Amino acid sequence: MPSGTIRYWAAAKAAAGLAEEPYAADTLAGALDGARDRHPGELVNVLRRCSFLVDGNPVGTRSHETVRLAEGGTVEVLPPFAGG
Repeated sequence: MPSGTIRYWAAAKAAAGLAEEPYAADTLAGALDGARDRHPGELVNVLRRCSFLVDGNPVGTRSHETVRLAEGGTVEVLPPFAGG
């Protein structure tokens, strides 16, 4: 099972209470399920509104179950940003 790093930004960072943590999952869905299990409070709500990058590539509207994770990869959790 691949392992890597989840990086939280802005509201996701505040909700998780940390900037990053390891994952051990085959898919983005698995990594996010693990994050929800570790942080069952506000992060669960914040993740519903987030965009995700996997190794620098936008996930977009793809099903999280279909997004494969690589060994040593990075998942960026990006809440909506205000301003412009």
